[in-house]
Amino acid sequence: MKVYLNPGHDQLHDSGAVNPNNGLREADVVAQVGELVKGYLEAAGCEVMMRQSDNLCWDSSYADRQDAAVCPEANDWGADIFVSLHCNAANTYAQGTEVEIYSAGTKSEQLATCIQNQIINSLGTVDRGVKEMPYLLVLKHTAMPAALVELAFIDNDEDCTLLQTHMDEFAAAVARGITDYELL
Repeated sequence: MKVYLNPGHDQLHDSGAVNPNNGLREADVVAQVGELVKGYLEAAGCEVMMRQSDNLCWDSSYADRQDAAVCPEANDWGADIFVSLHCNAANTYAQGTEVEIYSAGTKSEQLATCIQNQIINSLGTVDRGVKEMPYLLVLKHTAMPAALVELAFIDNDEDCTLLQTHMDEFAAAVARGITDYELL
């Protein structure tokens, strides 16, 4: 199976959400988790391409991001699935894990459910479910089943501690969710 991983945001241009108390940045967390997921998937026999970039669909204005765009690259490579990794943020009170998809009743929903279940069962995060988000570029412009994983809320101190201390467990759960989907 060919898996395209997209750790969200960009470490140079777009850090994503930041914990207000300790400064932990979303882009840094998902870059590390992405590397771990990639290792687990390759060990399981998957072919993996990974890119962290703010250029999702040729929409970046940064000159150093014009070599590739995430969605077209995944489509051109012929990925079987697409997984984007993120950390959620809201109001410092919200907690939990959710996986977002373009629309319900699809293979994307099956993929998202497999990943969601693995994270919830492994880490005990609050189950926020699988949600439709058809306006998200990485879900709208990919030609294969796609899921955007919101691992936990980086602006909530309890979830942030989980993100900091359990990156490997998050990565293993995402990888297991992907391989569970492959077995469907």
